[in-house]
Amino acid sequence: MQVSTLLERPLLAVRDYRCEAGPSDRPFVECFREHSISYVRRGSFGCRARGERHELVAGAFLIGHPGDEYLCTHDHHAGGDECLSFHFEPALIDRLDVRGTTWRAGAMPPLPELVVLGELAQAAAGGGSDVGLDEIGLLLAQRLLDLHAGRARPRDAASASDRRRVVETALWIDANAAEPIDLDAAAAEAGLSPFHFLRTFGRVLGVTPHQYLVRARLRRAARLLADDARPVTDVAYEVGFGDVSNFVRTFGRAAGMSPRAFRRTARGDRKILQEPSAADA
Repeated sequence: MQVSTLLERPLLAVRDYRCEAGPSDRPFVECFREHSISYVRRGSFGCRARGERHELVAGAFLIGHPGDEYLCTHDHHAGGDECLSFHFEPALIDRLDVRGTTWRAGAMPPLPELVVLGELAQAAAGGGSDVGLDEIGLLLAQRLLDLHAGRARPRDAASASDRRRVVETALWIDANAAEPIDLDAAAAEAGLSPFHFLRTFGRVLGVTPHQYLVRARLRRAARLLADDARPVTDVAYEVGFGDVSNFVRTFGRAAGMSPRAFRRTARGDRKILQEPSAADA
């Protein structure tokens, strides 16, 4: 595991994690030291914590609670994984969430309201944005807390074989997100009937295959908007949206702002960042 500290503040730290472990590597028990939110930007891994198993793919979030033991596994993917992780001190947690229930959730699936912030954070970490990582970390934490407050985690009854197929298919969707992918194609890739695949995918990852496809496209769009000067129309087509107006609407719902406003935010317009729900026409 390669760990790099990108930011160290009294109440918040940001670290880059790069793991090269694969199916042949033996997992070992670790312990969360702080409250943390880790954005999975590449690859996949499993995590067992508090008696539950979570499958994390690109766009998902691992949530850490200090003192909780966890075990990461890499049964389905030999290419390793990368995470951008935000670590919070207790004083800051008290301000964000009095109840603290979210920090016991273990994980969150690739929700559109979160993945665009994850990509904005990644752009900032790579020097492609003037927005501060600490600013994004606080915004991300608050949005995750707000979303979890109204979200019930789906019941997981999938077999080990089905879980493997779902994760492998999610990796395939992520790698081919710019191409036309429908339910039949994804189910065929998994070797399951469309109905069984749809149910199983939702149980394992918490989102439908189409939702994951759209969110993979949104992640790429957010990355291009933050790092690139190409027109919004070109970004829409490159990531797989066949209709620009649909891309603008979808991105606006997810980010709380238009693609152009998001680009300005990535370049340092903090006024927009302070009002994330305000859409920019």
